[in-house]
Amino acid sequence: MGKKPINALWSVTSYNTVFEALELMAEKNIGAVLVIEDDELIGIFSERDYARKVVLQGRASRDTIIGDVMTSRVITVEIDQKIEECMQIMSDRHIRHLPVNRGGKLVGIISINDIVSAIISEQKEHINTLESYIAGVPYV
Repeated sequence: MGKKPINALWSVTSYNTVFEALELMAEKNIGAVLVIEDDELIGIFSERDYARKVVLQGRASRDTIIGDVMTSRVITVEIDQKIEECMQIMSDRHIRHLPVNRGGKLVGIISINDIVSAIISEQKEHINTLESYIAGVPYV
């Protein structure tokens, strides 16, 4: 994951309303926000949480606080974990966002889109290397 620039940390507190979180998510064009209090990650709120815990339960976005609908068991990864490991975690756990720690300290978040982009980039690099090798041209 070292080559991937870690996304900015957009967050809310458990006392923010769902509507406030959705406004932030729309403004930043992101699918999830971290829930942070006292510099500690206590949850994550995603589009999936909104659909399943707000809309389908008939709650009002302006009246519901994040603490009532966030996912509190947050799965995180360390910054030195390989993209393939992160992809496996996301696939196994059916999640689309992984907060990233460095030595236990939150430093960012990666999405499934980041994973796909990294894999595509890696595959392009491999293809270019193989094409250069086959053509007998040094690849730079």
